[in-house]
Amino acid sequence: MALDKVLAIAGKPGLYKLVTQTRGGFIAESLIDNRRMSVGIQQNVSILSEIAIYTLTAEVPLKEVLKKIKDKENGAPTSISHKDSKDKLEEYFFEVLPDYDEDRVYPSDIKKVVQWYNMLQKNDMLDFAETTKSDEEE
Repeated sequence: MALDKVLAIAGKPGLYKLVTQTRGGFIAESLIDNRRMSVGIQQNVSILSEIAIYTLTAEVPLKEVLKKIKDKENGAPTSISHKDSKDKLEEYFFEVLPDYDEDRVYPSDIKKVVQWYNMLQKNDMLDFAETTKSDEEE
């Protein structure tokens, strides 16, 4: 599944899969417990394909960061938890993305990326190979 169908909803735990659009928003399905919920257009929603991580030279799309984590972990869950210490998280992220901007990428951002990776890995949604070509065409 492409990251343009995966959502992070402010104030709600985990990630959600976009099911369908409605007049007043859309229906999303939780990747944690598969419950569906209605999400209004006034809620703050982030589409994972539109998120990027700041580096010292450019912004790296989240998809690229997730690929780097997948390569580092050989497709397995991360060796650290999103609940680990700030220092451990920063050290891990430095191994994945050595030139990330430490002033603009906060530990809370690293926690989210690690948590999102593990959630996508658990739901077998980390295979971006087929979506790369269609993304480039758009």
